[in-house]
Amino acid sequence: MENMEYENIEIAPLYVVLQAAHDFAAALAETPQYKTFEKTAYAFRQNQAAQQAREAYQQKRKSLNTLLMLNALNDEQRNELEQLQSDFITLPVVQEYIDAQAELVTLCQALGDALSESIGLNYAASCGVSCCG
Repeated sequence: MENMEYENIEIAPLYVVLQAAHDFAAALAETPQYKTFEKTAYAFRQNQAAQQAREAYQQKRKSLNTLLMLNALNDEQRNELEQLQSDFITLPVVQEYIDAQAELVTLCQALGDALSESIGLNYAASCGVSCCG
């Protein structure tokens, strides 16, 4: 039964697929969403306060990991972790990065849907999560 779904699929030569992927990536890189994401990602990476806040949150989370998994944080630990997270995610440069990332994800999902429709195959389901990610 499953083979019937793939009977009418044309297989393109590898060079055609690679060129199409290259062209798609080049077009994506020219979108305002991608350019904004690149700009905000660079600003985030260069912002010392954001990097320090991220590191402080990650270190505290790592040190409390076992308690987190057991849902055994006391109020003081929970409050400290939440404050560090808030200190990080409320920085303007971080918010701009998060917003730009969300816009790019939305665009990529729309492109995936358009790709699925044009090839007659559920692209997202075909690229399912593997053991490696």
